[in-house]
Amino acid sequence: AEIKHGRAAMMGSLGLLTQSVYKLPGYENVPSGLGAQWTEPGSNTLVIVFFLIGCLEIGLSPWSDNPTRPGDYGDPLNLGNYSEEMRNKELNNGRMAMF
Repeated sequence: AEIKHGRAAMMGSLGLLTQSVYKLPGYENVPSGLGAQWTEPGSNTLVIVFFLIGCLEIGLSPWSDNPTRPGDYGDPLNLGNYSEEMRNKELNNGRMAMF
């Protein structure tokens, strides 16, 4: 489960940095940061994201979860570089993002 939470933290860190530089089309007037959840397009998107995350958490995802290693989906994009060394790098980067 640590790798799963690490991946979520890394995506959140990237999103935090990206939102101050780049705005998606239609979201130009949405403020950066936590203020986005109180504006019209931002609040609608927040509901959709929570729904999609909930679907993934209850098991409605195309990736199968290994019961012996929860949260470890291996190489979901089939890039062919998911070795033990790469997994350790991903764990360490996830730990730093969670910090």
